[in-house]
Amino acid sequence: MAKRLIIGMSGASGAPLTVELLRQLRAFHPQVETHLVVTRGGEMTLRQETGLTLEDIRVLAAVYHENDNIGAAIASGSFHTLGMAVVPCSMKTVAGIVSGYSDNLLLRAADVCMKEQRKLVLVPREAPLSTLHLRNLYEASQLGAVILPPMQTYYDHPQTVEDMTRQTVGRILSQFGLGDQSDVWTGMNEA
Repeated sequence: MAKRLIIGMSGASGAPLTVELLRQLRAFHPQVETHLVVTRGGEMTLRQETGLTLEDIRVLAAVYHENDNIGAAIASGSFHTLGMAVVPCSMKTVAGIVSGYSDNLLLRAADVCMKEQRKLVLVPREAPLSTLHLRNLYEASQLGAVILPPMQTYYDHPQTVEDMTRQTVGRILSQFGLGDQSDVWTGMNEA
């Protein structure tokens, strides 16, 4: 059975994380078939933060799904995957996931991961967090999602923003059993 991983990108700040995740999956985990779905806000943020277009990152994924295609394969529980990472995950997306409001493909795919008890990793990007945000993140955690904010670390002595981005992506990949944290840290320290 093919290893498949869904990557959802919503409109929070953090588009470089999605790009790096797709690049690392393609370079170091070619056995994983990636399925990308991007919201309109995600597309706008991608352009603003990286200068890249949706077409630029679509080629990094094995399969790209339009967000309004609610009938895509990733909307079905019979389509087996390792799970899904929503990178970055806006607070609107968290609210949709928590409430089961699956009005687009990204939200439906996350809902499928939860109902099938597959790994769902949310990488929320917001600061400061309001009580409402914290409540929704707590609820998502109670429903089984892994909450993995892209926290800066200093113990690995990052030299660049890219080092910090790679470290966060290493943490995301490790949630799916893809890679080892020490590999990411060692690579940064040797750079």
